[in-house]
Amino acid sequence: MTTPSAHQEAVRRANEALQTYTLSGDGWRRSPGETLRLLLADLLHWCDDTQRDFDAALERARAQHTADRR
Repeated sequence: MTTPSAHQEAVRRANEALQTYTLSGDGWRRSPGETLRLLLADLLHWCDDTQRDFDAALERARAQHTADRR
């Protein structure tokens, strides 16, 4: 199980990554859901360009998240 401090650290890192999108020129106009959607779409483009498998990475991330919650 993820300790509260490990969970808080994960949330801090995610907030830090999303802050770049929120602080962009029109970021303040977006809802948190829209910001997340844009980040995920950008990651899909990045995966295309770098030949990474987004779906496989997402599957592993979900498995890690599930394991952390136990």
